[in-house]
Amino acid sequence: MLVVGIAMPSINTHRFWMMTELHSQGKTVDDIAECLHQTPLHPRIKTVIKSIHALGCDLRIISDANQFFIEKILDHHGLLGCFSQISTNPAFVDDQGRLRIFPYHDLNTPPHCCHLCPSNLCKGLVIDQIRASTTQNEKTRLIYLGDGNGDFCPSLKLVEGDYVMPRKEYPLWKRICSNATLVKAEVHDWSNGEQLEKILLHLINTISTEDNIRSRLSNQLNSSERRISTHEDACPQTLSIPH
Repeated sequence: MLVVGIAMPSINTHRFWMMTELHSQGKTVDDIAECLHQTPLHPRIKTVIKSIHALGCDLRIISDANQFFIEKILDHHGLLGCFSQISTNPAFVDDQGRLRIFPYHDLNTPPHCCHLCPSNLCKGLVIDQIRASTTQNEKTRLIYLGDGNGDFCPSLKLVEGDYVMPRKEYPLWKRICSNATLVKAEVHDWSNGEQLEKILLHLINTISTEDNIRSRLSNQLNSSERRISTHEDACPQTLSIPH
């Protein structure tokens, strides 16, 4: 399973005001969508997303942006169908045609109590939910990509056997460098789209190879146990003849 964290501007009161202000100036959601279509995405990142999706990886987004922004950007680049889940702040267009954005965590419920994350979204809790959704017999390996301060909490939720890929010289990378002993996952930093593609494909190939070896060893062990059991069943029983 591959979890992809996309760092985008966080939700706050200014974001609500901005959407209201744009609406008052006559800007429509179509105008906003057209602006989002101009959001650049490195061609190698587009390629690697499509490649690892074709390999059967489970791609998910955990973002402090919002559903409208993310879906419009991904759909424009032909990538929306590559992701099985998008965990972000929900958004919808109201009866007046205004884009409304709401927090991922209901602010009327008890707070998540994570001092590393904003009140609207704790990405670490989403990682916990992903792990809880898998069966006990299913071994989940996570690769987490991120660059912002909000990606430090989910990085701490990763365990041995997982990987975290922070963007070099960005806030997440700096926090990991300053708190290396707190991070249990293997760290692989990157600086550009080419490096991201190369490292990500290498990690997925490594995981696939390890899983194949583990599967073959398990099959060989089960086969050996069946042969031993069959041999024991075929052995004649010793009868005790009384004198």
